Amino acid sequence: MEALSITGNAEVVHDSNFEVVSFEGETLAMIIRDSFSRSGVSFFTPKEFPQQLAYMEHPAGKVIDAHLHCKLVRQIEWTQEVLFVKRGRVLVKFYTADKDYLSSRVLYAGDVILLASGGHGFEMLEDASFFEVKQGPYMGEQEKLRFASANLSRCSEASNGPGVELEVKDGAR
Repeated sequence: MEALSITGNAEVVHDSNFEVVSFEGETLAMIIRDSFSRSGVSFFTPKEFPQQLAYMEHPAGKVIDAHLHCKLVRQIEWTQEVLFVKRGRVLVKFYTADKDYLSSRVLYAGDVILLASGGHGFEMLEDASFFEVKQGPYMGEQEKLRFASANLSRCSEASNGPGVELEVKDGAR
């Protein structure tokens, strides 16, 4: 993967189809663009993540053996979520665990994002619809800490906040 040229506090691992947004070595998000393609099974997440995200691409005739998942006790300490954008454009704003704004990205129809840590907020740049998948059981509002969002209404697609400049290479949107 190619590293983006970046200043400021956000660290990014990137190619034109996959991006990891991190801060001080901690993964905040993984963005997989609709254009991502790779034969076989590709896991994006480390095995210790409480939410696992993989991409699978197989030719016609490939058989995946019937299986079930065994009941196992797992301890989940924080919620991670995955969004699948069906239509529209969605601005995602990333924050540190201390609620400081870091950077923003625009998601497009077909894009997938894993929100792994830190804070996040959303702004619909167009009418949008998306699926959200996260661990259960649902704990209600007690699992969220809401805070004032950065005032970044109608940010540009490459907006990354004060002091953070992002150079996008190789046709990334």
